[in-house]
Amino acid sequence: MAFWYNVVSGTVESDDTKGPGDDLMGPYESQEEAAKALEIAAAKTKEWDKEDAEWEERGSASSGDSW
Repeated sequence: MAFWYNVVSGTVESDDTKGPGDDLMGPYESQEEAAKALEIAAAKTKEWDKEDAEWEERGSASSGDSW
């Protein structure tokens, strides 16, 4: 069974009890993981921002090619 985090209610829901899709983050494999959805999303965003900055830095140091 999958679990979801409802951003409107701030609760964890299961496949059987989940609300509208626009309000949900997931799926997650456990209730515990779903309960940490906002923390997980923040960590992923931080990592992606770091990767984007590194990519941009490499691009500006290249031979001057631009897209």
